[in-house]
Amino acid sequence: MSWSIEFSPVLPMPLIWAALALAGLFFILLLMKLTRGALIRCFALLLLTAALTNPHLKQEDRDPLSNIALVIVDESASQKIAGRAERTETVRRKLAEMLAKTPNLEVRWLTSSRSTNEAREGTTLFADLNRGLSGIPTDRLAGVFLLTDGQIHDAPASAANIGITAPIHALITGAKGERDRRIEILKAPRFGLVGGNDVIKLRIVETGARSSTPEVATLKISREGKPVVTLQVRVGEPIEIPMDFPHAGTNIVELELEAARDELTLANNRTAISAEGIRENLRVLLVSGEPHAGERTWRNLLKSDAAVDLVHFTILRPPEKQDGTPINQLSLIAFPTRELFSEKLEDFDLIIFDRYQRRGVLPLLYLDNVARYVENGGAVLIAAGHEYSGPMSLYRTPLAQVLPAAPTGRVIEQPYKATITTAGTKHPVTRGLPGSLSKVPDWGRWFRLVEAQPSRGKVLMNGANEKPLLVLDRRNKGRVALLLSDHAWLWARGFEGGGPYTALLRRLAHWLMKEPDLEEEYLRATGSGKQLSIERRSMRDDIEPVAIVAPNGEKLSVTLDKSTPGVWRKRLDVDQPGLYRLRSGDLSTIAHVGPMNSRELEKVAATEDIVKPITEATGGGAFWIGSGKTAGEISLPRLSMLRSAKIMHGSNWMGLRKRDAYVVRGVKLLPLFAGFLALIALVGFIALTWFREGR
Repeated sequence: MSWSIEFSPVLPMPLIWAALALAGLFFILLLMKLTRGALIRCFALLLLTAALTNPHLKQEDRDPLSNIALVIVDESASQKIAGRAERTETVRRKLAEMLAKTPNLEVRWLTSSRSTNEAREGTTLFADLNRGLSGIPTDRLAGVFLLTDGQIHDAPASAANIGITAPIHALITGAKGERDRRIEILKAPRFGLVGGNDVIKLRIVETGARSSTPEVATLKISREGKPVVTLQVRVGEPIEIPMDFPHAGTNIVELELEAARDELTLANNRTAISAEGIRENLRVLLVSGEPHAGERTWRNLLKSDAAVDLVHFTILRPPEKQDGTPINQLSLIAFPTRELFSEKLEDFDLIIFDRYQRRGVLPLLYLDNVARYVENGGAVLIAAGHEYSGPMSLYRTPLAQVLPAAPTGRVIEQPYKATITTAGTKHPVTRGLPGSLSKVPDWGRWFRLVEAQPSRGKVLMNGANEKPLLVLDRRNKGRVALLLSDHAWLWARGFEGGGPYTALLRRLAHWLMKEPDLEEEYLRATGSGKQLSIERRSMRDDIEPVAIVAPNGEKLSVTLDKSTPGVWRKRLDVDQPGLYRLRSGDLSTIAHVGPMNSRELEKVAATEDIVKPITEATGGGAFWIGSGKTAGEISLPRLSMLRSAKIMHGSNWMGLRKRDAYVVRGVKLLPLFAGFLALIALVGFIALTWFREGR
């Protein structure tokens, strides 16, 4: 129950105030003239003014409302290191017990775990504070508690931007004097030419407690297939590290910083630089043994690729066709055998022999050079016609030592549809070729097949009578492909609907040139948002689980799900941003989850500097809860409810503002200057004025 006086003026208040001003002037004049009855006249005017304001005695039936305390718990990535998660949970529990004992207090809890902007990941505690305040009336908010390590990335410039009058208290879960080191990438290449190199520029950054003299850190550099290089680097000084591009596709350099004494976390001590290796131009040598219908198919395919430098020779005038015509009278170009197969052989990425047969054009010594070229890392593709089965076959030369199948001498001349073998359904070159998924392949027929007996390698496609059609093999550092038919051009011409000749021949060429995306045994991992996607390719029927090491050192084993023949995949939800290491058998890779320069891992040492200006401006305080204490030793400052104090904290206490908010259930109004009695009083004072003046 509450009583108060309320006015309901019958005239606008400016007029009433003007009337009071005139009455005041009139009263002053009467006093100056010593007019009899001046006081009575003044009192009569005041009664008249009071009648115009129409005062009421108001009686309200009120129900008190509880005060509201808002608690925001920081669950960002930096809160999961150095025992902060355990301390935060202990503080949460003890604070809940304290607040529950405070009378007439309602507590609302809110968690802040991640930024809504993945590209700018960080702790957005004040964005979540605004979200929590949107449902709380200002006159009921008693105070705000922030359970955080102090590393907040959206703190406002001033407390006025928050727009509340309640105290904000920060409970810092870290410890004073923490230190941390991290690798900061200043410059890194995104791509480079294969065989070339670029520069990575970086520095070691130390945050938190620092020594008075510059320190030296140990940096380990790992490159694919090379020994680990160790460098001694001064903290804070930029350094440059060369990055090589040994192959096309993704090239990775991994950097690892050795742990310092009392370092908070190792999650930001590792990073990886990933850059695409781009071939300046793929150099391909195509040698056609004679003009034929399929020759143009190879030429058009290779010429259509802007990244390919094609050197193409067709042998039009072999030695047995010499007719004595002088060389200077011929329009043909002499085949530069010595220059191509002796001096510049290593300059080519791929050599294709298209229906070539030994006819005295290339000496056996040069074909032996090609065999050594393959052994040392080169690539050869044989597109065989019926010549491969005869006595002039390339298999009857020194090149046979690297060829995966021996001809039987028989050529099968009958229509057939090429089919994918069991191995072919797993191999990246033939897996999922358009038209191959149906029981009967949906492509046109071929009409010739050179019968051969594979001695090694993998048969990916069969032809007539289930005989090998496409055989691939690795030979030491190099690769060899044998296509035992010269009828691929039928697919290119659209015969009987054609077939995926472009996909097949392009994949074949790029596999020979060691494109990583076409490797049979391959482990790849990519990070997107808070997910880690893993893909494993293998020619085996089963693969071992993938071992994963998280940024915080946690180890787990994951069994991948079979997606298609030869491919296993898995997608994991992860909560730790940073570098993940993966290993499956002899294969290993790394992947980065979250932004490469995550603000969560830039500065992890606990601090009060960011939040302290906000807490002090609202009357609250910042309290170091985790300094030198385990989770079981934590004690919180005592809690007090205050009505009007400006400073709402002390060294061992924190205050909440007592709001005394209420809701009105009913109102009664009793007029104070109305009715017959008010009229008698007003008329009586006016009559008394006349009576006094008449004396």
